[in-house]
Amino acid sequence: MTVGAARAKQVSETRELILSAAERLFAEHGVAAVSNRQVSEAAGQGNNTAVGYHFGTKAELVAAIVRKHHQEIEDLRARMVADARGSRNVRDWVACTVLPHARHLADLGTPSWFGRFGAQAMTDPAYREIMSQESLNSPSLLEATSELNRCLSHLPAEVREDRRDMGRQLMVHVVAERERALAEGGTTARASWDQAATGLIDALTGLWLAPITTSP
Repeated sequence: MTVGAARAKQVSETRELILSAAERLFAEHGVAAVSNRQVSEAAGQGNNTAVGYHFGTKAELVAAIVRKHHQEIEDLRARMVADARGSRNVRDWVACTVLPHARHLADLGTPSWFGRFGAQAMTDPAYREIMSQESLNSPSLLEATSELNRCLSHLPAEVREDRRDMGRQLMVHVVAERERALAEGGTTARASWDQAATGLIDALTGLWLAPITTSP
């Protein structure tokens, strides 16, 4: 191995250590509560400026964690979207938004931190936009969302907006709570991530198809 290749390998390994440490700390304590110095120490880096050197700002570190997981989730969802094309079944398109994320967490094993990391980032206005940007960078998610909207075109726009916000909160926090319970060795209502996703998909489908009460 050349000196240049050895250096590149070392840089890559250091970045991965920092990403893993940051994801865990952010998941457990919240993004704002964790300093770059704490991340560097948890990653075993003697230089406390390692995070800034390799990633720049904390926002860029958060974005790098999201990108680390994005492609696998995108690949899983793209296959589901391809299979669902032409469907007018709401549940099919809800499944495309939920199941890929759940299966990715299953592939990560226990403990994992990405579910809780997502919940922490989504509740922090400083980092919510970074998480939301993932949607805009996901062709399969954009297609699934478009098809879901087509199935629900009979709903008033304000109802769709309300239920979209409710559904986002439900997805983020149900996943995070299950991940936390698994990491702590607690009990969960469903035995597997696939089963948990099925329950969540059922609930979200019911949310979308619930009757509308007209305000007086």
